[in-house]
Amino acid sequence: MRSLRLLHARVLAAALLLVLLPVSVLRAEPLDPNCFQQCPITTTDNRVVIRSSHTLSNNAATKFADWVAYEVVPADIGRSQRRVWRPDPLLPEDETLEPADYKGAHKALKTDRGHQAPLASFTGASGWEATNYLSNITPQKSALNQGPWKELEGAVRALAKSGAGAVHVITGPLYERDMPSLPQADEPHRLPSGYWKIISLLGGRATEVAGFVFDQETPRKADFCDTSYAVPVPEIARRSGLTFAPGLASSSAAKVRARLGCAAVASSSEAAPRS
Repeated sequence: MRSLRLLHARVLAAALLLVLLPVSVLRAEPLDPNCFQQCPITTTDNRVVIRSSHTLSNNAATKFADWVAYEVVPADIGRSQRRVWRPDPLLPEDETLEPADYKGAHKALKTDRGHQAPLASFTGASGWEATNYLSNITPQKSALNQGPWKELEGAVRALAKSGAGAVHVITGPLYERDMPSLPQADEPHRLPSGYWKIISLLGGRATEVAGFVFDQETPRKADFCDTSYAVPVPEIARRSGLTFAPGLASSSAAKVRARLGCAAVASSSEAAPRS
């Protein structure tokens, strides 16, 4: 998949000239290696931003990305780096949040600045700083962000390092119930009610795919392997309002879950703690 990275470098300059066009022009970008097969299709005129680390679809109404897509490559995983929060320089000021908008959010709402494309997956790559742009951030409850969400991201990196194949991830928020807004924002920007993540593994000719959904109130000690968090891709499409590439079928979810360290079939009431 490194050849795709080289291809991506060649088309990146041209792609950046188009990032501020409506998604109706860009919604099926075939040369974007961050997306598996093709990028998701939205029903709103979002702006698609393409970077070497990740591609996202920014929603001007929520000022959060509706989806973020990235490939996890072992060579890109490096040491920890400082987090410096900045507005996305490729988005108009009225379509993205400012660092001050998150002031007081942790105290009032118990939220972190949660990465959608995780910083830890790109600290060994050039341009890793872009993962700290606020276009890639949402207010995520600390218990979820520092608990099962973090554990799942770590398992994805371990899967990429295992040499099992090319690992792609698409992730994004859900808005399924009324939620509080960021307390210091100039206008209401409500928290997502939850998050989804689709992990695809391309090994040889076969593609294996698994979907996960976590509510904002997911406990810190929750196990991402609990089958209550396993959700088929068609259901994620329905709940998010997105259209995914045809190849993202969930028939092989059990295989991906096993590669992530999960038991074949287990619920919260019957699963033994993972070592």
